[in-house]
Amino acid sequence: MTAPAQPRSLRLAAIVAIVCASGLLTGFESARNDRSPLSDAAFSAAPGAPAVTLPTRVLEAASVYVAYVDRAAAVSPAFPDGDTIAASLRATEAYEPRQMQEGMTAYAAVVALQDPNFVAAVRAYGADPTQRAQVAAAVMADPRYAAEFQGADSAAGLIVAALTDQGRRVLETGKRVKQAAYDVQHQKWSTQFVPDRDGRLALAKSLSDQPLPPPPEGESRMQMASTGAMPLMVNGSVNPGPYSPMVERALAVAAMAALGDGSNDFSDQLIALLDEPEENDCLHSAKLNLYQCLAVAKPHYEDVFCMGQHILMDTGQCILKGVAPHAAAAAVLLPAADTTPAPGKKKPVSRTKKHKAKS
Repeated sequence: MTAPAQPRSLRLAAIVAIVCASGLLTGFESARNDRSPLSDAAFSAAPGAPAVTLPTRVLEAASVYVAYVDRAAAVSPAFPDGDTIAASLRATEAYEPRQMQEGMTAYAAVVALQDPNFVAAVRAYGADPTQRAQVAAAVMADPRYAAEFQGADSAAGLIVAALTDQGRRVLETGKRVKQAAYDVQHQKWSTQFVPDRDGRLALAKSLSDQPLPPPPEGESRMQMASTGAMPLMVNGSVNPGPYSPMVERALAVAAMAALGDGSNDFSDQLIALLDEPEENDCLHSAKLNLYQCLAVAKPHYEDVFCMGQHILMDTGQCILKGVAPHAAAAAVLLPAADTTPAPGKKKPVSRTKKHKAKS
């Protein structure tokens, strides 16, 4: 017979007790004691829990991710010439997978902070410094514990809704661009070979290794969104779980911010909390498929195919996979990479092995 589930508050209390007994609190208190005087003043300026905040690096990562999604989803499938294809290719292939993955989780944390019930429930543990440190240590020890706070189910619902919308936008744009690879073939220029094909492939690899700078005022917009000064326009329904690892980590980062332990003094800890290996693998696989596609693509229309399938569609599917629990993730795995374009006006696809994200 299955034992009845404990209330969230009792489960969280048990978690904190385990963390205290294990000695994990000691390391977190050490980080707290290493704060600068300015940080200490800000931390104790207001009564009760410290202000909700996130480190600059987390906010910048979120802003880079959002800017990329907006840029990728805005690509037009109407290509008048090879130069336009090359420009769109450069704009969409320019992301470093780890930065993209961290930014995705960072943005999801900002989304979670839009839920007032979740924030209020977490901040109830933040007024007392000792209790705050205990809860923060529990969350850092295992990000899944953040899902035990009241309101976590509605915050998770916002995350899933927001990132599902973003993933679908990029995916649908990719489908339109991929279709353009067929439609454009009636224009003679599209069948001409791309100049400097080796240089084009080298550029794709170079752009994929370079972290992107945050957009102007991107960090400040994410900061205002995280504190409620300029809320995001997101909606979602309650999601009781199970949650993907990325959603769990986003809830954990948001919980740290709500506790008041999201200042720049805790930047390294929270950046580490953003890392989600499976999502990172998915984005790396998309890049590998892109390189294989570009290595064999010759005419311009085949570059359009590579862009539609292996930049936009694959990346969109990775975003969708990031918010899908493991049981549903198989439905959004990357398709088989078929990247050797056929001649003439046949389907511009090929024969290469599929790269799957680890599961």
